[in-house]
Amino acid sequence: METVIDFLSRISWWMWIFIVLALIAIRDVFFQKTHTISHNFPILGHLRYVFESIGPEMRQYFVANNREELPFNRIERSWIYASAKKENNYEGFGTDRDIYAHQHIFINNAMMPYQIDENHPNSIDKNFLPCAKVMGLHNKRRKPYRPASIINVSAMSFGSLSAKAVASLNKGIKIAGAYHNTGEGGLSPYHSHGGDVVFHFGTGYFGVRSDDGGFSMEKMVKLVEDNPFIKAIEVKLSQGAKPGKGGVLPGAKITKEIAEIRGVEIGKDVLSPPNHKAFSNVSEMVDFIESIAEATGLPVGIKAAIGKLEQWEELADIMIKTNRGPDFITVDGGEGGTGAAPPSFADHVSLPWVYGFSDVYKLFKSKGLSQRIVFIGSGKLGFPAKAAMAFSMGADCINVAREAMMSIGCIQAQICHTNRCPSGVATQSKWLQNGIDPTLKSQRLALYFKTFRKELVEITHAAGYEHPCQFKMDDIDVNVDDHHLSKELNKTYMYEKTLVPFTSMQDLKDCLYLGGQYNHQSN
Repeated sequence: METVIDFLSRISWWMWIFIVLALIAIRDVFFQKTHTISHNFPILGHLRYVFESIGPEMRQYFVANNREELPFNRIERSWIYASAKKENNYEGFGTDRDIYAHQHIFINNAMMPYQIDENHPNSIDKNFLPCAKVMGLHNKRRKPYRPASIINVSAMSFGSLSAKAVASLNKGIKIAGAYHNTGEGGLSPYHSHGGDVVFHFGTGYFGVRSDDGGFSMEKMVKLVEDNPFIKAIEVKLSQGAKPGKGGVLPGAKITKEIAEIRGVEIGKDVLSPPNHKAFSNVSEMVDFIESIAEATGLPVGIKAAIGKLEQWEELADIMIKTNRGPDFITVDGGEGGTGAAPPSFADHVSLPWVYGFSDVYKLFKSKGLSQRIVFIGSGKLGFPAKAAMAFSMGADCINVAREAMMSIGCIQAQICHTNRCPSGVATQSKWLQNGIDPTLKSQRLALYFKTFRKELVEITHAAGYEHPCQFKMDDIDVNVDDHHLSKELNKTYMYEKTLVPFTSMQDLKDCLYLGGQYNHQSN
């Protein structure tokens, strides 16, 4: 015993420090799964949380305030993190936002909020918030689809995101009762954990790619038949990060698994062309959409960032003349950004969401087509107040991308394209991915969705409505200068939203099977 005591007494203080640090490192790597950063960067990772905890104070005196960071400021990120962890996401002592700033949103509350009887046996849970419209109903698709949630996961590919990140998202949307858009990287095993899926493809046709790099209808039909959880198909024309420019997946991120799913070569950069091979004009695109819908029975839509409107007007005219066309349209804003792009594209090409969406919606409304289409908004809309604005402008659903990434651990490092994402969300590095526990992270995504829907419902009730689809343009004001110059949305964007047919949330509940299937008998 004395020998051991003598030995311990001879250990210098720096050796004790080394032993303690080694024990912390072992714990970080092998025993804790809660914090991705400290797992991937043992010991050093703890400094990140220390700096984050004193970040507001440091910025207050030396750097920036809580509202100045882009693309998402600290208040926005903190709300997502707190919501995903079921922590207190309230603010104290009033808002620190400049409510007189240009483009600030004001929601006009009713004198008497919408009244609900929570003690009624058939009362509607605040997490129940389905889409008020049905995809494919007008065009009489064989398998129309009503999304069971108005907030869903936007297009982000396996390959751009890690396997564990995609699995976390899919497991999370199953819990939340939402849908998961695959992105253009094809359907992977990580999209197959029980959640509804919207299969999305672009000019590379990954997952439905023929030997010559074109589109294969045979593979599309087989994919849908083999995976009945695919509820709709989305054709990407462009995306907010780089409209008019093909996508790029660096060769460093292409593993054997990714190569097999996409049908490409290992280690070689994948360059998707800016144009589709399957069609070259609007009329051919409509034919292409109809051929997929006929072969699969599913609703088919398009996704695009908005600029010039001539071809959109041509599409509307064809839809009027032929009674054919997309079942849904996803409008992506120029502020979108999960895809890496040159600054010249990310900063300047395509319109921000409010301008692009208002242009397209106004055009389709003027043609009498707004009720035929489910409009989906995408572009930093993953916050209740912004969602209320989007619904008042005519959106029927909202897709979230970066907000969903943050709910499962993204820290806005903005190095998604380098394969060095420190949180393991946007990398193919096995080591960095090991910090992600899909069981935990899926719960966090689900909690973010549930909190989002709950707060959006509460805002809706405050405005005097039961469902966000009831919002009208004059329910929202947007700041131009002072209150004498602020304008309601209908006067700002010069159109009136078409009112969505809506009776009650109970009727929507009666129309839904578990998982978002459309009940033909109830409608």
